[in-house]
Amino acid sequence: MYDSPHQFEPLLPSSLKQEPLLAKAHDLARSATQLAGLPVAPALRGLLRGMNSYYTNRIEGQHTRPLEIEQALARNFSGNKELAARQRLALAHIEAEAEIERHYVGDDGARHLYSAAAVCDLHRALFARLPAEDLLAAEGEPIAPGDLRGREVQVGQHVAPTFKSLPALLGRWGEFYGGIRRGEAALLALAAAHQRLGWIHPFVDGNGRVMRLHTHAVLSALGYTNGLWSPLRGFARNVDQYYLRLAEADMPRKGDLDGRGNLSEQGLAAWIDYVLDICLDQVRFMGGLLDISAMERRIAACLIFEEETLRSGVRRESLRPLHYLFLSGGELERGEFKTMTGLGQRTAGSALAALLERGLLKSDTPQGKVRFGLPLHALRFYFPALWPEAEADAAA
Repeated sequence: MYDSPHQFEPLLPSSLKQEPLLAKAHDLARSATQLAGLPVAPALRGLLRGMNSYYTNRIEGQHTRPLEIEQALARNFSGNKELAARQRLALAHIEAEAEIERHYVGDDGARHLYSAAAVCDLHRALFARLPAEDLLAAEGEPIAPGDLRGREVQVGQHVAPTFKSLPALLGRWGEFYGGIRRGEAALLALAAAHQRLGWIHPFVDGNGRVMRLHTHAVLSALGYTNGLWSPLRGFARNVDQYYLRLAEADMPRKGDLDGRGNLSEQGLAAWIDYVLDICLDQVRFMGGLLDISAMERRIAACLIFEEETLRSGVRRESLRPLHYLFLSGGELERGEFKTMTGLGQRTAGSALAALLERGLLKSDTPQGKVRFGLPLHALRFYFPALWPEAEADAAA
């Protein structure tokens, strides 16, 4: 049984093995910072929270369709008991992610995330939102939100450390990774910390969700995401690869050429490389989708489809104010929106009403300001291939 911090060394690969990883981390930091600086409508960030929830559920084998998540956001839960529980879990993830991003901000927020208290806080933020009937592990054991496990566990081939050693292990984990402040090195630490937190396995249930929330939260606190991307989508695209890489970094050291720690240095370096590749892929993908000139064309295509094919009452003349709302991330008075269309007052009013009905505009009150909306049915125009499952739901 593992019961000592030295048993999950190395916590980072040697300096020599870090060199190519630091070069890749430099590319990620530069690209992610540029993407995070783009001004976009809050509707996109809200959509991406739902997408993150969908993908973390999928990794855990607890599939919830995008339309079912959208229904959960409207507090419209299924009559099917099992599906309703998955909907509540998806909603809890969305709300927990938002809470955590607000609470842990900047370098200090990132540093505090590397502590046993923060790890327990993440677990609590997620599971405390669920009713008692949903708080049961696979074996029927109750899940106590935010509480470290009080018994021994085995996950696949991995026998987790003794529960009595958890404070010491989490202390070492937090002290080491929280002490790495330099940009590129902090990204290596972020990736390694994800895997080593899984090795510690601090909770009876929910460890994978907490690991992914932690990685997402640190990236957000360091200013790399601005809510516009997350590695969760990349992890979920090949779940078998995700779990295989995690397991390979759990392996014992393979001889004198595999580092000096108890675990495989080669496996840990391969895991970090994999995480950096996933992050780079997601940043580049979102960067392409958020190209400003392309976005204007996509909004136009959506409006033309609504006008000519669906005859929904939406007018293509709404392009200018809609594009403005997307870029500014702000709101417009209804009169301002109508004026920007260039249409007559009555026609502009009808077009605005149609946009609201179709979810392409949002407003908090019947006569309140309007902001950019992002319904699932518009995804295939606005952000093609971002969330294929949501596009399929909307087309069904």
